[in-house]
Amino acid sequence: MAKNRFHEGSGPSQRQLRVGELIRRTLSEALARGDVHDPDLGRMSITVSEVTTSPDLKIATAYVMPLGGNGHDEAIAALARNRGELRRILGRKSDLKYTPDLRFRIDETFDKMDETRALLAREDVRRDLED
Repeated sequence: MAKNRFHEGSGPSQRQLRVGELIRRTLSEALARGDVHDPDLGRMSITVSEVTTSPDLKIATAYVMPLGGNGHDEAIAALARNRGELRRILGRKSDLKYTPDLRFRIDETFDKMDETRALLAREDVRRDLED
């Protein structure tokens, strides 16, 4: 069974989804504009694909992917190193009552999509699907 990114069995609340999207957009813009003063991070192009929040909105987990899919460890290390600055940017640019603690994870959904495409392209699978 696939691991659920959310802490509750019923899934995220509307508030969690709204806050997660606000954080995703804010982080994406800050990274795209180069608001973080780290040369290593400035050399990377990082996509923030999704942000999930804990039910109390105190922890936000950003799922990220470096452009080209390479340099996962370097991207996570650079983001973690600049977590405080990213949190300050988030606090300034959002009107959240509490700025959540940020965590960064590699988004593995891209890999899963590639695996699924490869599986569906196999001759034996295509034959079974056509029957």
